[in-house]
Amino acid sequence: MATRFTLFSLFTSLLLSLSLAEIRFSDIRSDDRQIIPFDEFGFTHFGRLELNVTNIRLSNPNPDLDRSKIGFFLCTRDSWLHVINQLEDGEITCALQSDLIKPVFTFNDLKKDHDSLSKIVTQNDADQYTLVFANCLTSLKVSMDVKSVMYNLDRGGKVRDYLSAGKTILPRVYYLLSLIYFGLVGVWIYVLYRKRLTVYRIHFFMLAVVILKTVNLLCEAEDKSYIKRTGYAHGWDVLFYIFSFLKGITLFTLIVLIGTGWSFLKPYLQDKEKKVLMIVIPLQVVANIAQVVIDETGPYGQDWITWKQVFLLVDVVCCCAVLFPIVWSIKNLREAARTDGKAAVNLMKLTLFRQYYIVVICYIYFTRVVVYALETITSYKYLWTSVVAGELATLAFYVFTGYKFKPEAHNPYFVVDDEDEEAAAEALKLEDEFEL
Repeated sequence: MATRFTLFSLFTSLLLSLSLAEIRFSDIRSDDRQIIPFDEFGFTHFGRLELNVTNIRLSNPNPDLDRSKIGFFLCTRDSWLHVINQLEDGEITCALQSDLIKPVFTFNDLKKDHDSLSKIVTQNDADQYTLVFANCLTSLKVSMDVKSVMYNLDRGGKVRDYLSAGKTILPRVYYLLSLIYFGLVGVWIYVLYRKRLTVYRIHFFMLAVVILKTVNLLCEAEDKSYIKRTGYAHGWDVLFYIFSFLKGITLFTLIVLIGTGWSFLKPYLQDKEKKVLMIVIPLQVVANIAQVVIDETGPYGQDWITWKQVFLLVDVVCCCAVLFPIVWSIKNLREAARTDGKAAVNLMKLTLFRQYYIVVICYIYFTRVVVYALETITSYKYLWTSVVAGELATLAFYVFTGYKFKPEAHNPYFVVDDEDEEAAAEALKLEDEFEL
């Protein structure tokens, strides 16, 4: 049962990753794992796999080894679950023996005094496949250099598409999103100019966040576009990681600053609020490093799952940390509303921060659940929908934040009449305690 769980976890962790399966070079060194997943790819009816394995070294050079139990194969998620059942029921002793997989080659094909194997596989059965290496010989360590190339051909058989069938439209999606955010940048600059007398520093910080998001999407569009056409990112992946790093740090910092009321409610940060920033920013650095390692090494790396767990843990901690300043602001406003005689002003602020608290929770947690669900249940042809869902949720969050905290020429926080004050005071008296 433990072996079954290990094999299942290893395989599904790959299926839930967002590997684009471009031309990839992988180095395996003295590895004794039974299963090593490489890349996942959605093939059409005109799919191709080019696999080239060189510098093959086995820890046991015995020529009598059963090398048919060492090799590569393609497998879908559903097939893999049945393979695990076959192993558990004793129908087979090695995944390579299953009739549910699509073998590429085994080391039995390795000629004497040769240390390399290569093969081109035509894949006409459209589905989402994972390239997997199996080593069913106990305690045997394998070293090798692997170059894997997976792509789909057009109907004419001439043009290659190195993006998975479910992600081939991503370049256009990211280009469109970058244009939308570019429009948001223009709108926000116009708002800041029109309301320049009531603009605070936080509003310029919000502009910087939107600009970084725009550039990040443009770099991602170029990255996916080059991969689609050539199989390589041509340096755009580096720019994408840089701007992802800057965008992630500034976005979480912005949420914290808005939650504290910095700039538009008070010109300073309290010590405990500064401590939250000192926690969030370094954690975002770690999260971005983990994301780069996850994307660049792939699941074949021995530490890949560890980095995946680090990323998830850090992400959860960051998401929880940014909520504390909002909670503190809500509690402070409730106390102020009952003591400083400005019930209407404080009720407006309190309502706004409550709304923001709910929206932040929905954006951080609910969006992740929806994206995860789409990645899990959506057909491989429509995996792009999870990306679109996540990006639309982010866009909605940006628009909501900008609208609710935009500069106002006649700020309702400071201009209230006696009737509003009396109504707000009564509302605060009748209001039940807000549960956080």
